[in-house]
Amino acid sequence: MREETEFRPKPMVEVGGRPVLWHIMKILGHHGISEFVVCTGYKSEYVKNYFCNYGVSNLDFTLTLGDQSSIRHHGSHDEFNWRVTVADTGLSTMTGGRIKRIRKYVGDEPFLCTYGDGIANVDIPALLEFHRAHGKLATVTATQPMSRFGVIDLEQDGVVATFREKPKTEDWINIGYFIFEPEVFDYIEGDDTVLEDQPLLKLAKDGQIAAFTHHGFWQPMDTFRESQMLNNLWDSGTPPWKVWN
Repeated sequence: MREETEFRPKPMVEVGGRPVLWHIMKILGHHGISEFVVCTGYKSEYVKNYFCNYGVSNLDFTLTLGDQSSIRHHGSHDEFNWRVTVADTGLSTMTGGRIKRIRKYVGDEPFLCTYGDGIANVDIPALLEFHRAHGKLATVTATQPMSRFGVIDLEQDGVVATFREKPKTEDWINIGYFIFEPEVFDYIEGDDTVLEDQPLLKLAKDGQIAAFTHHGFWQPMDTFRESQMLNNLWDSGTPPWKVWN
């Protein structure tokens, strides 16, 4: 993604003219989530400017030059009720440390937490119901990804039995969409804590994390090729993650 991320953070790389972060938030917004905390680091000013100028970028407006407070937007957009906190969590802070730093914005209630560079049509109501039902401190969403490569099934004598084009793997992987109880903050030590290391391992050891299985669409955006694929899906008119009207 170097072609894109040299100038902006990866969550701000565009799919269909909108940042990946916007697509993730639209999915959550469709399911009734309207309060967001965005943890920024690399080129955080890009994210700050995007949200500060959201109205100007999406609506006609009138203002008196020299008096920025006079700005008046015309019309409305579907995100008017979003409340977005942009938190600069440090340039080199690890994933766990970023979550620890926004504790003051989350308060003492459960919260959903996910990555900013992958899109999935996760059934958010079902995820929340699953979390409430098992009573543990954490839920992680897991899926079985497609293999990056085609697979050859061989007989014992080396004869090719069949070819399978990029089948689903048998392993389950973490795709984010966590639900955390506030007690999870106590599992995170400091800025250098990697969420996927000790915090999740200790939660598993303590029997305090369960996995919600996702069988729908999920696509990370780790390469320029994957960025192009997501844009092509959007341009098709029926992107599988577009659950909003």
